Amino acid sequence: MSFPKEIHITEVGPRDGLQNQPMSVPTQRKIDWINALSATGLSTIETTAFVSPKWVPQLADSKEVYTGISKTDGVRYSALVPNEFGWRSALEVGVDEIAVITAASETFSEKNTNTTIEGSLLRIAPIIQSAIEHGIQVRCYLSCVVACPYEGSIDMNVVRNIAERILDFGASAIDLGETIGVALPEDIRRLYDALDGVLSPEESILHLHNTNGKALLCIEEALHCGVVKFDASCGGLGGCPYAPGAAGNVATEDVVAFAQERGIETGIDFQKLVDASSMIESELQCVLPSNAYRTFKDAHTFPNE
Repeated sequence: MSFPKEIHITEVGPRDGLQNQPMSVPTQRKIDWINALSATGLSTIETTAFVSPKWVPQLADSKEVYTGISKTDGVRYSALVPNEFGWRSALEVGVDEIAVITAASETFSEKNTNTTIEGSLLRIAPIIQSAIEHGIQVRCYLSCVVACPYEGSIDMNVVRNIAERILDFGASAIDLGETIGVALPEDIRRLYDALDGVLSPEESILHLHNTNGKALLCIEEALHCGVVKFDASCGGLGGCPYAPGAAGNVATEDVVAFAQERGIETGIDFQKLVDASSMIESELQCVLPSNAYRTFKDAHTFPNE
């Protein structure tokens, strides 16, 4: 089966990559990092989240970060807004795009957003409508589409029903979150089979974590399903404070290398991407888990050479 000519990657490192870190990165260093990511060829960067600093202190400087970045033409700068307060804060700084959130697990919804699934849907509906009225695009994260850290396997009928409601609200895209990184390729096929007639693969975004090391295999299966949009985090940073045990997001470098090996265009300059990852690795004083990143840094060889 053939692959698409190109795929679109949304870089979520500045938000999803930092929200679970044990230390907070200085505001100016975040800005510098996002500016470096802007130079890589990425077309969408999720920059931060307008959340309570009580719950996510790592992102307490969201306004300062968003207003401090040097926006690059052709790059869309997104931010997560979990509630009305976050939406108003995002609107004040002129975000290009927002992401709202719900889940297919009652327990995860309660722990992550302090409300039920129904409560989260009622919360995001007016935010989506208001954003549309202001001409701002809205992605909606639908978390735990395969499994939940508290409830186990998820009923695909629940995923389908929630996706229908999100689209009825007018969201421009649904970001399907495999939140804990346990999916196998057959789970991805099962997910898209369940969404048939509701959400086309081409219009979805797939958000994978790499806890079990199978994220790239899941991406390959998703490509066969028709998916062309993926979230990733440079270096493989990530994790969720409400999903214990979940590893980081699938690494942007690994996705780019995977695509290059199959002749799929991403529009991303690998050298500049590695430079951006090296910047945040040094700041966090950690070892980033991305295989492609480590290979290039150690051998100075591009993945497809």
